[in-house]
Amino acid sequence: MGRYPRRVSEHRPPRFERGTDGPKVIMAGVDGSASSLRAAAYAAGLARRQNALLALVYVQPVLAAGASLGAPVTGATEEVAQELAEEIRTSAERVKDLWQVRWEFRTFKGDAYAGLVRAAEELTADAVVVGASESAGHRFVGSVAVRLVKAGRWPVTVVP
Repeated sequence: MGRYPRRVSEHRPPRFERGTDGPKVIMAGVDGSASSLRAAAYAAGLARRQNALLALVYVQPVLAAGASLGAPVTGATEEVAQELAEEIRTSAERVKDLWQVRWEFRTFKGDAYAGLVRAAEELTADAVVVGASESAGHRFVGSVAVRLVKAGRWPVTVVP
């Protein structure tokens, strides 16, 4: 007589799998640039259509050189974070009667790439949306968007 297959309950529990029943969390990186705000708008549309949480993430840069010269770096990046949060709240308020989107705004400190990776892991993001780099120097060093794509951990959409 052949062996019967094990019952499903006898198997170990499945680990988290991104996007199995549609995305639950769509994360967008914002930094105040025009392309990042377009990325946030694009991500908001995705989140609305998928009934997913829109997580807007700002990574506050830690500028060691500026800090060593006595520049008030922390205050400046906190101010940018507050301005971004207020701009997002204002935009959400304008469209609240047209579209319902669940969203939250979070800030992290550090390098943009490392901060977005940490945010995506903590949020268990199913997808990441970022704006295309507007910096000419990224042709040589590589943009945050390219690094996220190369990491291969989430579907990444780069909005021009």
